[in-house]
Amino acid sequence: MLTGYDLADNPLNKIEWAFAATECVHIASLALSIGSIAFVDMSLLGIGLKNQTPAKLLRSTELLTMAGLTLVISSGLALFTTDPLRYYYSPTFRIKMYLLFAGLVFNYTMHRRVTRPEAPPLAAKAAGAISLLIWISVIFCGLFFAFTAGGY
Repeated sequence: MLTGYDLADNPLNKIEWAFAATECVHIASLALSIGSIAFVDMSLLGIGLKNQTPAKLLRSTELLTMAGLTLVISSGLALFTTDPLRYYYSPTFRIKMYLLFAGLVFNYTMHRRVTRPEAPPLAAKAAGAISLLIWISVIFCGLFFAFTAGGY
């Protein structure tokens, strides 16, 4: 149990519009980060922009991806403080956190290796599909948590 922490004192719980504004930042930055990762994934799968190589797309979207991930994680931590026990004890939230960690590790390791021109095409397609699956699962876990009673 958290001692000395009163949820009523949290600005996101106290100020009427603060939670909603933080949620908007969270969703927009999620769209930015996962959208830019999905551009590269689609290219790896051969269904993205035809005149761009995956490596070139990765370089072009790298700053957007990093900015989006920084904002989504920061705003997510702020949202977590509004009711930490609800989040902590939710299996859906925990799955989302495991998937987020897996997505970050995959994006900054394997995903980058397969964008190189010398990477085998099958490995590139598999990495693109796995990456999309991970990130779509992160989104659905977040939605499931948000629209159910604690995500249980």
